[in-house]
Amino acid sequence: MLILINTDKTINGDKNHQDFFSSQIKVELERYHSHITRIVVHLKDENGNKDGLNDMSCMIEARLKGRQPIAVTSKENTIELAVTSSIDKIKTSIETILGRVQIY
Repeated sequence: MLILINTDKTINGDKNHQDFFSSQIKVELERYHSHITRIVVHLKDENGNKDGLNDMSCMIEARLKGRQPIAVTSKENTIELAVTSSIDKIKTSIETILGRVQIY
């Protein structure tokens, strides 16, 4: 499972953050690793450098073998919360799709 993380210019996209988010995604989606070819994460601050509520956005796109890509988005106060929320949503979506065909 390949994990790609993209950030906008206002979010710190250093190696430590990328490693942290990648490991978080790997742990949560480990059960489905044989069905996932790639995960693409897009992190952005909706308001740039200005303060605001729920202005941190995380979009996660999962590419499943032999299926159309699925994507979810979460907006939270911090980038960490946005990533965690998006991971929960993508995990639920993957469970729903794979549960329909009962492939685990």
